[in-house]
Amino acid sequence: MQINRLFEIVYLLMHKKKMTADELATHFEVSKRTILRDVETLSAAGIPVYTMQGKGGGIFLHDRFVLNKTVLSETDQQQILFALQGMSATQHIETEGILSRLRSLFDQAGKDWIEVDFSRWGNQASDRSKFDLLKNAVMHERAITFTYYSANGETTKRTAYPLKLVFKSTAWYLQAYCLLRNDFRLFKITRMMHVVLLDDTFDGKAYPVPEMEPSEYPLTELVEVKLHFDAQVAYRVYDEFLEEDMTKNDDGSFTVSMRIPNDYWLYDYILSFGSMVEVIEPQSVRAEIIRQAEQIMKKYTPKA
Repeated sequence: MQINRLFEIVYLLMHKKKMTADELATHFEVSKRTILRDVETLSAAGIPVYTMQGKGGGIFLHDRFVLNKTVLSETDQQQILFALQGMSATQHIETEGILSRLRSLFDQAGKDWIEVDFSRWGNQASDRSKFDLLKNAVMHERAITFTYYSANGETTKRTAYPLKLVFKSTAWYLQAYCLLRNDFRLFKITRMMHVVLLDDTFDGKAYPVPEMEPSEYPLTELVEVKLHFDAQVAYRVYDEFLEEDMTKNDDGSFTVSMRIPNDYWLYDYILSFGSMVEVIEPQSVRAEIIRQAEQIMKKYTPKA
């Protein structure tokens, strides 16, 4: 990342006083022309960096230039380090170079206070590989193709322009412009299979990401549902419902009232609690759960 390289150039020049363009190019594994462009960028940003030709020449910082750490209080310094560490904890954002140099500059010891791992248990390598591919596609504005398994049971082949990675409600999503639907879509990453990075590029500025909810859940068809949960699933109740929607009963059980899309997902979700939940109302949802439970029973009933 250029911002990381620019910061490190300043850091190196502060400590080594002088370096040649060839030395910097070798250090960063880039071309000499790239280093000279970086020097121009730093100069344009007001950093007093200059070059000198001939024997003893090189790239310098003005002798009086100091990156004044005293402008920031110790609390400010810790907040900066914590913020960068929180970003780098995903292990997919290139902040470690800046982080180590700021620790040195602020004379602060490293403190591993957070770790983030978006991958599922037992599927770490596959999830990380997919995430890395999507991150690169977003950053370099490259189109992708993939097979998508939607919550309504539909399987489709998609081509899309990836715009943003979003973490919401314990899951990662990709906001993208779908060429199949000719519209913006939100894809759950775990349902994206056989993701391939294409050579085709797009202009991200032409596709401003809108505020959007998952299109799989039509919020126009909501039903008021009241559920009774046994105390044994308290952990899921607290994980998955808003506190204002739940009432804890004297025996440790819970009553939850909420508005939710009245579709196939609702019944799959209720059934995921097994015998630990009972639908109190409405009667239509209760009847459908009974019907599906009877269908499940048939699969386990020995045939005559």
